[in-house]
Amino acid sequence: MSSTADTDARIALGVGAIVGESFSIFFKNLIPVTLMGLIASLLSLLLTGALVGVDVVIGVALPDMSTPAGVSLWAITLVLQIAFYSLASALLVQLAYDAKLGNPIQIGRYISPAIRAIVPIAVLSIVAGLMAGVASIALIIPGLWVYAVFSVVTPAVVIERIGFGGLGRSADLTKEYRWPILGALILIGICVGIINFVGPFLAGILMVNAGILLASVAHVVTSALGLGLSGISIALIYARLREIKEGVTVDQIASVFD
Repeated sequence: MSSTADTDARIALGVGAIVGESFSIFFKNLIPVTLMGLIASLLSLLLTGALVGVDVVIGVALPDMSTPAGVSLWAITLVLQIAFYSLASALLVQLAYDAKLGNPIQIGRYISPAIRAIVPIAVLSIVAGLMAGVASIALIIPGLWVYAVFSVVTPAVVIERIGFGGLGRSADLTKEYRWPILGALILIGICVGIINFVGPFLAGILMVNAGILLASVAHVVTSALGLGLSGISIALIYARLREIKEGVTVDQIASVFD
């Protein structure tokens, strides 16, 4: 009886509001969001392109997996891509809160906290990804559920500066809200998936008709847009969980950057 009452009394996450506000912040701040995504996407393209080739990175060619050296280079490429994704995510967390509060967007102010958070976010993202992958071996739903469990690692690390404690903190915050979080992530993920599909498709067309430079531009721009939307949504989910569970407001969260 008490369990049912607790469930009924639980404050709703507000999936519709989170998704709607994610798009609102994304479109109202499209230029700074794109710029922050471009920082990570461009750096990733330059470094990983030097390792395995730009055509492989933008998705118009396959990596060489026929030799141990080729496999090693591709593994390094994936790690670097995760590291730069972590940088973009850390930048976007800060932008999302300033945008939500109506504060000026100050990209320069976000860089130092984002750089400090790169290593733990990257490592924890790899660990969480492996755990989700193992869970997906049997069925896809458990893998997605694990992803929901660890979905707010990035804002937890950036805001609370807890380093490698981010996995445990995310698991604690998402407890009792993982299914609605998963619903929000799926809705946002569909849109991000479309953007990420358009990138390689457009890059392939431009590669044939206009050359690798324009193909690379198409790749980094679409990657930046996908990173922007997903990063903002994760930041808003984290803020909502802190509000529900701890009574912490967005302005209190954002105050850590002052």
